[in-house]
Amino acid sequence: MRKRTNASVSAHEDEVSNLKSLQQDSKQRASQFPSSTKIFIICLIFRMTNSLFVQTYFNPDEHWQALEVAHRITFGYGHLTWEWTKGIRSYLHPMLFAVLYKVLSVLHLDTPLFMIKAPRLLQSVLSAFGDLYMFKLSHVLYGGHVAMWALFAQLTNWFMFYCITRTLSNSLETVLTVLSLYYWPCLRVNSSNSPEASRTWALVTAAIACAIRPTSAIIWIYVGLMELIVSRDRLKFIFLQVLPIGSIVLGLTFLLDRLMYGSWVFVPLNFLKFNFLSSGGDYYGTHPWHWYFTQGFIVMIFTFLPFMAVGVVQSKQWKLSGLILWVIGLYSILGHKEFRFVLPVLPIALSFSGYSLAMLSRQYSSNKKNKYTRTRTKSSWKIQAAVIFLVVTNLPMALYMSMVHQRGTEDVMNYLAKEAHQGNVKSVLFLTPCHATPYYSTLHQNLPMRFLDCSPSEVKGNLDESDRFMTDPIGFTSEFAKNWSQPSHIVLFNNEEKHLKDFLSSHSYEETKRFFHAHFKVDRDLQASVVVYALK
Repeated sequence: MRKRTNASVSAHEDEVSNLKSLQQDSKQRASQFPSSTKIFIICLIFRMTNSLFVQTYFNPDEHWQALEVAHRITFGYGHLTWEWTKGIRSYLHPMLFAVLYKVLSVLHLDTPLFMIKAPRLLQSVLSAFGDLYMFKLSHVLYGGHVAMWALFAQLTNWFMFYCITRTLSNSLETVLTVLSLYYWPCLRVNSSNSPEASRTWALVTAAIACAIRPTSAIIWIYVGLMELIVSRDRLKFIFLQVLPIGSIVLGLTFLLDRLMYGSWVFVPLNFLKFNFLSSGGDYYGTHPWHWYFTQGFIVMIFTFLPFMAVGVVQSKQWKLSGLILWVIGLYSILGHKEFRFVLPVLPIALSFSGYSLAMLSRQYSSNKKNKYTRTRTKSSWKIQAAVIFLVVTNLPMALYMSMVHQRGTEDVMNYLAKEAHQGNVKSVLFLTPCHATPYYSTLHQNLPMRFLDCSPSEVKGNLDESDRFMTDPIGFTSEFAKNWSQPSHIVLFNNEEKHLKDFLSSHSYEETKRFFHAHFKVDRDLQASVVVYALK
C-alpha cells in the first residue's frame, strides 16, 4: 500500500514538474512573439508581394463585378453586366475601387501599369488585415504558439495565395469574416477576461459582409444563434445591438444603391430571389450535392487537410468546426457551386491546421524526465518533416496557378491596353466565351469593344450568343459579320481560330500576337493560347 502511495506521489510530482516546465516554456515563447504591428508589417509585405505574383485569370467576377463597375463610376465608361440591370448587386464593393481609381486619376497615375496592379495591391492591404486578425483570433483561442503556426498555414496555403489578393467580393468577405469572428464573445472561452471582445464591432463587420455579399448571412445566423444562447442580456443583444447596427449599415448601403441605380433597389431581396428562390445561379452550371466535401473544399485546403482534421479533434473547438460544417453544408444545397463561395471558412480550417502543427512542434513526455530530450528531438524531426511537406506541396501549386495557368486572357488585355495607349487599337471584337477577359478596367481607353453576350434568357432552352458561337463558330461569325462595324482587332482562343482561319484571312486579318493560356482544360475544351488578329 505504501509502495503504491509513494509511486503515485512520485508520478504526481513528475506531472507537476513537467507542467511547470511547460508553463515556463510557454512564457519564454510568449516573450519572443512579435507584436501585432510587426505581424501586420510581415503580412503586408507578404501579401503585396503575393499580389504581384498573381497574373492569371480565375473568375470573371474579379473584373466584371468589381473593377469594371468601378471604372464606369470613375471614368464614365465601362460595361455593366445583366446583374446590374436586375439589381442583384450592391455598389458598396465596387465603390472601394472607384475611390482608388479617382486617386490615380487625380495624381495622373492612371497608366496601364497602375490600372492593372493597383487594385490587387489595395486588396493585398485588406488581406493583410485578415491575416493579422486570423493570428489574433488564434492567439485568443489557443495561445501565441498556435497563432504563429496558424499564420504559417494561412500564408503557405496555395489557395489563399492564389485567391485572397484578387478583387473578388469573396476576398473582402473573407477578411471581414475573420475580423468579425475575433470580436464575438461567444467564441471565446472566457469573454469576461477579454475586453477586446466587442459585439458592436463584431456586428458592424458582419453587417458590412452581408451588405457586400448577402450570402454571408449564412455565417452570421450560426454565430448569432450561438451568441443568443450564451448571452445573459438577450433582449439588449437583439433590440439594442443587432437591429440598430444592422439597420444602419444596410440602410446606408440601401441609400448608396439608390444613388447609383437612380431608383429604389433592395439588393438583398433581389439576390435572394434570383439565387435561392428561382435557382438562377444554376444557369452557370451545377455540381452534385457532395462536391464541396469530395472536391471543392478538399482542393482548397489541399495537403493541410490531415492537419486540420487532427487539429479539430485536439483543440475541441467545436463551435468553429461546426461553423465550417454548417457553411459547407448549406452551400451544398445550392446547385451552382464555386470554390470562392466557401473561401470565408478556409482561414478557420487553416487555424485548426496550425493547432495540430503547434502540438506537433512541442511534444513532451509526461512520464520520466530523462525522456524529455529524446522526445523533443523526435518531435523536432516530425515538425521539420511536416513543414517541408506542406511547403513543397503548396508552393509549386501556388506559383503555377498564380503565374502560369490561364494567364493568356490577362496578358492579351495588358497587351491591348499598351497598344491602345499608343493609339494602335481602334476597336476590338472578342470571339470568345463571354467574360473570358478583363475589359475597360484594363484597357482604360474609351474605344468601341464588343463581346458575346451570355445573359440568362427568359425563355428556357434559348442559346445565348456565347453558346451559339461555341456550337458553330463559322456559321455564327459569318452571320455576325453581315451587320458589324469591322473591328481593328479580333481576340479568340486557338480552338476557335482553327475554324475561323479562312474567314479571318478573307476579311484581311493577320495574326499579330499569340499568348500562352493553359496546359490543361478546365470546364471546356483545352484553350491553350489566346490569339490577336489585326486588320492588315
